[in-house]
Amino acid sequence: MNALASTEQLAQHPEWRVFDCRHDLAKPDAGEQQYQEAHIPGALFAHLDRDLSAQKSGSNGRHPLPEARSFVAWLGKQGLKLSDTVVCYDGGPGAMAARLWWMLRWVGHEQAAVLDGGLAKWLREGRPVTAAVPKFEPASYPGKAKASMHASLALVEKKLKRAALLDARAPARYRGEQEPIDPIAGRIPGAKNRFNNDNLSAEGIFKKPELLRAEFSAVLSDRNPGDVINYCGSGVAACHNALAMEVAGLPGSRVYIGSWSEWSADPSRPISRSV
Repeated sequence: MNALASTEQLAQHPEWRVFDCRHDLAKPDAGEQQYQEAHIPGALFAHLDRDLSAQKSGSNGRHPLPEARSFVAWLGKQGLKLSDTVVCYDGGPGAMAARLWWMLRWVGHEQAAVLDGGLAKWLREGRPVTAAVPKFEPASYPGKAKASMHASLALVEKKLKRAALLDARAPARYRGEQEPIDPIAGRIPGAKNRFNNDNLSAEGIFKKPELLRAEFSAVLSDRNPGDVINYCGSGVAACHNALAMEVAGLPGSRVYIGSWSEWSADPSRPISRSV
């Protein structure tokens, strides 16, 4: 399955499993409230903090990666089967949806995609929404984590001089000029910047594959996609870049879920700034 699903495709496949991933970092309960008011028919809600992250320790980042078995158990509670096609969406840009997409791929669910344009495009087209919450029988989900997709803190430290680190945050945060979320401003040494919002066109949908490929290749200087480690503030926007690379025909990158919020929690780790 392609990494992106169009609104037209989703409308034609009511049997597909759908997850609403809307989330506001400043208002963590807002996404679920919006879901309860109206969502795409058949969608269940996936909460970034509760369902797609582990408990925070103060040093493991703002949205730590849960244990694979915990996430697999959650998928089973949602009644997901390995044969199901899954479409993830959020309010539009796709970063929150990309986190679930990446996690599904991480545990071996290849039939997963992000809704291109998200709920915003769905609503612009006058497609239906509902407040009804669907019911699915719990299932035993057989997922198993792929170590090749995930970059741990230890791996990032080990490959710091050799890996192609790609920072998905806004340029001002990458440069260390401002940091509105985490306590310390800066970036991991050696990282290049690819703001994840640059993956989208002015219409809020993903750019064409050939354009994405050219833009990523320009930043990465033709490095092998398998050498790329995507990171951001807390492992969400980084998944958006991993998704965009997949769309561009550059598969195989890793995501460092702990990202800047984990890296910067230890003052002994090196940081870089452009100011």
